[in-house]
Formats: sequence, C-alpha cells, structure tokens
Amino acid sequence: MALKITTLAERPEFAPSLFEMDHTWHEFLLEDPIADLFYPFATTTYAEYVLVADSDEEPGRLAARACMIPFLADGPELPDDGWDGVIRSGWLARERGEEPDGISALEISVRRDLQGTGLSSLMLAAMRERAAALGHRELVAPVRPNRKHLEPRTPMTEYAFRTRADGLPHDSWLRVHVRAGAKIVKVAPRSMVVAGTLAEWRQWTDLPFDRPGPVEVPGALNSVHCDVEQDYAVYVEPNVWVSHPLT
Repeated sequence: MALKITTLAERPEFAPSLFEMDHTWHEFLLEDPIADLFYPFATTTYAEYVLVADSDEEPGRLAARACMIPFLADGPELPDDGWDGVIRSGWLARERGEEPDGISALEISVRRDLQGTGLSSLMLAAMRERAAALGHRELVAPVRPNRKHLEPRTPMTEYAFRTRADGLPHDSWLRVHVRAGAKIVKVAPRSMVVAGTLAEWRQWTDLPFDRPGPVEVPGALNSVHCDVEQDYAVYVEPNVWVSHPLT
C-alpha cells in the first residue's frame, strides 16, 4: 500500500472528515478543555501543521492524520504540563502576535482498521520532514505511551525509562520514536487534565463512580480521583517528552 502524505492546507478536501475518521481515542480523553484551543482551528489556522494521508488503494479516504502546533518555549526546559502546555502556549503566541520558536507534535491517529500496519512510523517521519521544512531544528512530542494503560499503578517516571535487553524502550510507541532518532527527555506529570461531574464520568466511561478514591478506567494511564461527596472526578495524565533533532 503506497501512502500519499500532504498537509491539510494542500488537500483541504479532507477538512470535513478530518475528525470523523474511526479512531481509538477513549471518550474521556476528548474532554480535555485545552483541546478547544487547537482542534476547532485545526482545519483553518493550523492547516499547514496538520498532515493527512490516503492510500493508492483507497484514494480520497483518510487513512491517518498527524497534528503539530508551533509554540513559544519558556526557557530550555520542556513544560511539565506537556500537551496542554504547548497548546496553550501556541494559542497565546498567536493571540499576542508573537513568533513561536518551537514546534510540538500533538497526535498521530491511524484509522482503526489500519492499526498495526506501520502507518504511525510513516506519519512520524513525515512530521519530522515537515517540521524541518518549516525551519525548525527540533520537533518535540509529549508522547502517550501506548501500553502504559495496562499498568495504571506504575509511576510514569519508572515506566518511561524502562528498557528491553537491546536498550530500546519497553513501550512500543516510545520505541518507534527512539528508532526514528528521538531522545527521551523527561516526564510531563500533568500533560492532560480532565475534570468532570460524576454523571459526566459515568457517561464517558460506563463506570459507576460511586465510591471515593482512585478509579481505574480502561485506557487511562493512571487512576482517576473520585470525590463522591463533592460530585467530581479528576484525571491527570502524565506523558513522556521526547526530542527529535532535525539537523
């Protein structure tokens, strides 16, 4: 299967279906309010930073997408608020008329029926190429390890730096990044924050949320904190910062 990868700006016909692709994101992850500073504008303001792919077998049908955002770095350290932090920084830079000096990946999503076919690696390579073409010397990414949800009680500071016998990361998605030339930098301990009433969490997860304390939610990288008396639950997701040198 030959893949054609372009920017959304080059192929605007994909804009109406960009977020209708059958994906594997869990519903609660779509409730991070910071996402509203990027996704409603992805097809317009950020079209040059969104990559779309279709195949020669199914031309015109979205196979995968990848999103990046330019942001204003606040010193040499990558932010502890990871995904939320770069989206907020990118938004503020644009609103203030400031020139971003960094670029971050936000996601690579592959259509559900094409998972496991190697498209994510191709999209990552295309992101690196696009970031370099835009003049950046580094692409950073707050990576969501794809096997961490199987170990919600393991601290991310332990999981992120776990390696196999060959020295590569234990986690397969982190391994893809390292094989592409990235270096694991640090953990972003509060990369995404999702808060909601207990009724909302029940709707998002089909779980009862009727007892106080930690709740293990399928797909979550660690526990959701539930406060029954105060009628809310909060999920704070850690991600892993990686850096891709582009020169």
